Amino acid sequence: MKLLKRILILLVLIIGIVVYLNYPKLAIISGYASKNMASGVFVANRTSASLTENDNNIPLIKLAETELNNDSKWASASVYGLMSRKAIYREGLGTVLVNDDFDENKPVPAPMRNQSMDTIPYPYGQAAPQDSIFENIDMERLNKAVVMAFDHPETQKTRTLLILYKGHLMAERYVDGFTQDTPILGWSMTKSVLATCYGILEHQGKLEMSWPAPITEWEKDERKNITLNHLLRMQSGLEWDEDYSKISDATQMFFLETDMTKAQREKNLIAQPTEIWNYSSGTTNLLSGILRQQFRSHQEYLDFPYATLIDKIGMYSMILEADIAGNYVGSSYSWASTRDWARFGQLYLDKGRWNGEQIFNPEWVNYITEPTLHSNGTYGAHFWLNANGKYPDVPRDLFSCNGYQGQYVFVIPSKDLVVVRTGLAEEPNFDINGFLSEVVKSVQ
Repeated sequence: MKLLKRILILLVLIIGIVVYLNYPKLAIISGYASKNMASGVFVANRTSASLTENDNNIPLIKLAETELNNDSKWASASVYGLMSRKAIYREGLGTVLVNDDFDENKPVPAPMRNQSMDTIPYPYGQAAPQDSIFENIDMERLNKAVVMAFDHPETQKTRTLLILYKGHLMAERYVDGFTQDTPILGWSMTKSVLATCYGILEHQGKLEMSWPAPITEWEKDERKNITLNHLLRMQSGLEWDEDYSKISDATQMFFLETDMTKAQREKNLIAQPTEIWNYSSGTTNLLSGILRQQFRSHQEYLDFPYATLIDKIGMYSMILEADIAGNYVGSSYSWASTRDWARFGQLYLDKGRWNGEQIFNPEWVNYITEPTLHSNGTYGAHFWLNANGKYPDVPRDLFSCNGYQGQYVFVIPSKDLVVVRTGLAEEPNFDINGFLSEVVKSVQ
């Protein structure tokens, strides 16, 4: 009996130590689970069972137990009853992970949308896509590439795929539970959408990328030399830890902060601008805050991305989610259907021109695809690049929006291609080079 008691005491002690050491992480685990569940159900219209079985079935996150309230539109999660977190849905703004600062009785403005229908074929309009045949497209090879993307579903985990050639829909496929209308979380593809807002403001003559970042706190120290260009290229020299395996700058921002635009703004320099390249979601959310400063009212800020970009090109399924303070989480939280993500890629393939209207300067594409110093040719200005042949069998002019777990919008100008792939796995489980090389080879 004494031995058994000692063993039990030892086990309790070990469990206590494990809980103590990992307790701060529980807020992140339950925060991720509740936020992902709420958005998946109330933004993407998916089932809680599917989200539990797939999206939240990843290390640590799967430890969380979620609760859903369909009437009040919220989800909560906890880990063995500890550290409960709650995410609520707000019309027009998606869901938000709440904390003690949140006042559910405070009215929250929502963006005004203009979603007029037309008879123009997809992707330039809302009508059905045209049946298109191109003699230089090897459809057999293209279809084999599509099949390749869905092979080995347990490892590749591709969910949706769409291919446009010269603005014509050539291939499209969805797994069960997903359709052409299902909103997909873009994760860091959102960064490219946020950056495009800057391209639009530049086109309107309202700012220039060479301007110093308008941050009052930086005016009295070395940070005053940081420009918008430095921020868009992730080369500001500001301290930032983007590690998602621990409590880091990134995880604290996403799961604990009321105002996500402040996290990067409050960091010190660890290098002079352009001396290093350091990928930072905090930088993008800082840019979202700077974007807000360009408008006289919160409502104008909320309306701007939709009026000048999203609804302008017919991305009616897109939702930009906001933090508690009402800032768009430009680093990570946007949802759009696969077809609408492809519209975004087509806009860039067409160098900003959409149905006769120039949304941003054609030169903006040259700007965002210029390799950033110290990025080894993989990054431009909030877009990823193939300039140094990361994908060796794919044209070097490829650029893309990339998101966590393998969300991609690939633009290949030399082949007139836009390729969208979404899923729950990225390299090496999903072979980007092998898949894209087959797509490219199908264009003769």
